Amino acid sequence: MAEQRSGGAADHGARSQPEHVLVVFPGYHRPWATWINQRLDAHGVRATLQRWDPPRDVPLEDSLGDLLLARGQVLLVLDDWFFQLGPRPAGEWNDVLRGFVAAQAERFAAVNLTNRTLLPATAVLEPVSLWGVGEEEAEARLLSRLGVEPRRASGRRLPAGSLVRFPDTPPEIWGEVPRRNPRFTGRDDLLTELQEKLMDAERGNAACTLLGMSGIGKTQIAAEYAHRFSSDYDVVWWVSSDDRNVQRDRFGELAAELGLTTGNEPGERIRAVREALRRGDPHARWLVVFDGWDDTDGANVMLPHGPGHVLITSRNRGWGEHTEILEIPGFDRAESTAYLMRRAPHITAPEADEVANEFGDVPLPLVQAAAWLGESRMEVPEYLRMVRDGRLSTVDDPSGGDGFPHASLTSWAILINRLRRSQPQAIDVLSLCASFAPGRIPLGLIRAYPQAELPEDLRWMVTDLAAWSRALDTLVNYSVLTRETRGPVNNAEVGPHQESVHMHRLVHDIVARLTEGDHRDAHRKAVRTLLAEADPGNPMDSRHWPRYAELLPHLEPSGALLSRDPRTQTAVLNCLRYCFRSGEFKAGIQLAETIRENWSTFMDPLDQPMLDLTTQQSNILRSFGRFREAYDLDLAQRERLTAAQPPNELGTLLSSSAIASDLRFLGQYQESERLQRQVLDDAERLLGDTEFSTLVARHNLGVTLRLLGRFQEAYEFDAETLGRNERVLGKRHSHTLNSSNALAHDLRLLGQYREALARQEANVLRHVQVLGPQHLQTLYARTQLALCRRREGGFQQDLGATMASLLDQLEQVHGRGHYVTLSSINNYANYLREHGDLDHARELSHEAEAGYRALLGPAHPVATGVLANTALVLQASGERADALAILEAALAGLTASLGPDHPWVLGCALNTCAARNFNGRVVDAAELSRDTLRRARHTLGNEHPLTLSSQVALATDLRGLRENEEAGKLEEDALLTLTRTLGAQHPHTLSARQRNRPYWDFEANLG
Repeated sequence: MAEQRSGGAADHGARSQPEHVLVVFPGYHRPWATWINQRLDAHGVRATLQRWDPPRDVPLEDSLGDLLLARGQVLLVLDDWFFQLGPRPAGEWNDVLRGFVAAQAERFAAVNLTNRTLLPATAVLEPVSLWGVGEEEAEARLLSRLGVEPRRASGRRLPAGSLVRFPDTPPEIWGEVPRRNPRFTGRDDLLTELQEKLMDAERGNAACTLLGMSGIGKTQIAAEYAHRFSSDYDVVWWVSSDDRNVQRDRFGELAAELGLTTGNEPGERIRAVREALRRGDPHARWLVVFDGWDDTDGANVMLPHGPGHVLITSRNRGWGEHTEILEIPGFDRAESTAYLMRRAPHITAPEADEVANEFGDVPLPLVQAAAWLGESRMEVPEYLRMVRDGRLSTVDDPSGGDGFPHASLTSWAILINRLRRSQPQAIDVLSLCASFAPGRIPLGLIRAYPQAELPEDLRWMVTDLAAWSRALDTLVNYSVLTRETRGPVNNAEVGPHQESVHMHRLVHDIVARLTEGDHRDAHRKAVRTLLAEADPGNPMDSRHWPRYAELLPHLEPSGALLSRDPRTQTAVLNCLRYCFRSGEFKAGIQLAETIRENWSTFMDPLDQPMLDLTTQQSNILRSFGRFREAYDLDLAQRERLTAAQPPNELGTLLSSSAIASDLRFLGQYQESERLQRQVLDDAERLLGDTEFSTLVARHNLGVTLRLLGRFQEAYEFDAETLGRNERVLGKRHSHTLNSSNALAHDLRLLGQYREALARQEANVLRHVQVLGPQHLQTLYARTQLALCRRREGGFQQDLGATMASLLDQLEQVHGRGHYVTLSSINNYANYLREHGDLDHARELSHEAEAGYRALLGPAHPVATGVLANTALVLQASGERADALAILEAALAGLTASLGPDHPWVLGCALNTCAARNFNGRVVDAAELSRDTLRRARHTLGNEHPLTLSSQVALATDLRGLRENEEAGKLEEDALLTLTRTLGAQHPHTLSARQRNRPYWDFEANLG
């Protein structure tokens, strides 16, 4: 090594500054080469980057000679990896360095990136060490070695966004990227192509999927990309995506790292993260990697857009609809043999070729074969004989026709048999891992909960830390497991429960088959016990949701769903409650169905766990929009409870409450009210008027009254309910906030727009303070605020953008076809129609109409009511006959289901009057207008906006019949009342004064 001056830079004597430098580097060190290139450019030296991996079959002297074809200096970026390129025997490198390179010493220079010992003959290159020094010192040493005069002030200034980070300075945010594989081989062309796809993509759509079979190396390529190109990013975030709940939890954790203020609800954090990434604030240079994302269903909810890059690894070709695709083939033969010879240096090139052929150049089995050969030092002929003579005909190919070579099964069997003899404790760990799900395995639970009842053969894991570490080290060395740490985002100390390992899906499948007899039942029971111990016990607390997301994938593989242990059953139900509370409805539906299928084999339907299961399952089904299924489930449970002896009053009460909610969503409002009143009476009798279930029953009755059109009664009831909630639960409780939403809703429907707006503005502010701006309930409150502003009339300028943004966010939460999203689509369509964007309004109105019809059936009042909005778009577009036909049908349908006095019927009648008038049926219009006004006065009172609109409409129809005196009196009275109640500048007042025909928007709401 060259002697260093006290200032840190090597003294290489006076030499002329090179005009050009060829920077030669292995792909592994691209960040260093890029930084060197930029620093030289800043000081007026032209540089060219040359990624170098000389073919093994070309003499090394020839490959080095090719580098000298470039003018100027050749700078080699060295570490111990550089001399493994090929790989080649160390003797060959030493010979060439002493001969060819020494003869051309003035043309070669080098920097050294390692503190490990290099080959002795490397001294001829006089490498200057950049290892472990800061950026300024590294730059000084680089320039000194090449004889470059620093240009402190006159170097070319680069835009801030183009500056390359010093390689030893990690990105500001670096999240759980797998450790860099020091044995990563080849794939340089693939990595370059991947970088080009991401860099060349249109801004906001830079997303690429690495597509290929299991075991082909997709994850390794993604991890190497993250490390190799890390200097291009300020944020690199890795998201394990084998399980949807873990994926959502992990992606949402980025919110804290970005400094975003959110709650713990996964959807809320995801929306905040996506918005921050879209804006590029606080970081525009970001990379998010979704590893193992095979289900494209959540793409619209999870996939971020913006100035950064997205990288996905998957087996699903459907990602071609959302991203660029990069097919990942197996190794080429040179990559296979190079990897084998580096990992097992004692084997020859022909032997490496034979092993690569045996395993079809598929990386995963080659990794295991190389690990075996490298660790055991076994000769290749003996190893291949064992593989070929010991094929396991009794073990099915786990690949499912995925092209995974069958020979690898035998290779794994050989390894496991050896471990049984030499390291039986490693087999215990393997068998335990096989009782979890593949992917991330929270193996640290076994040390986090030493009080858990473990089988005798596993107790050493708790008491003997040294043996535990040796067993894990062995499995890591043999490439069976990789270590992970599930660290908290605030960088606090990591506890044992956060320690985890990762087991590839195929490796897990093979190991599970080959260790089936190794105390598997006892080990699965141990895992169930650990999962139960790890249950935080409170799924309502969003701070515990990350833990539940981690436990959820392991319930079924561990046999927890078949357990008869009450503690385990409680943990299972808490995971289901987590799915409901966190909005993970799809996962919850699947989990509930599996639990029921398993529990039904040994549990009575009236056992308390089964009753609790039904309650949670119906909650999730109802929240997901599967109302009829929830109703059938709840009805069957109540029938069983009613017939039981002795009667279960509390169970019957809870079932009746669920059925009342089901009926409300199914549009059977009167039946729902009757049952809800009975539920409230029973709840007050059995539980008292301050119990939470009683408060919920009161709230639900208010919702039903509102849907029945009894707005004043709903308001009075909700006002009393809100007062009780504030006294019992406090003003900041989420249920109290929801009760305040209900009261503002009542005020708006009563036409008290200013008071409704004032209340809802304060309510939204409190929602944001307590729950966060992206919480599901906050989004609902913000939607109600937008409607209040629209009705109040003074906030029209930015209201459209607000409604569009809310629709976007609701779509991310629920999907496009969910009833909450459909309501937002419907409301936004009304706004667009009112402001003249008829094409977009028509599109959204048809979407809402079709969505509600598919969800509820054509006879449901809401599915019928949205027809009125579609008709208004047609009417505004000049299609008056079609509009009239739709409105007449909607009026008849609503009247049949709700009765003639319901406000929805009156509003539809108001629109139908206009349609009749526009189609020349003025007498029919006046007749219906007079009847509508009479009913509106009776139902809503003389001063309600809908009543006054009916009055203005009748005046218009009477004027068409030349009954001008009555028309004038009606119009004058309506204008005076509108001015007094809404104000002279309110849109309703101005419209009536200008004699514009009034209309009614249907606000679709299922309650």
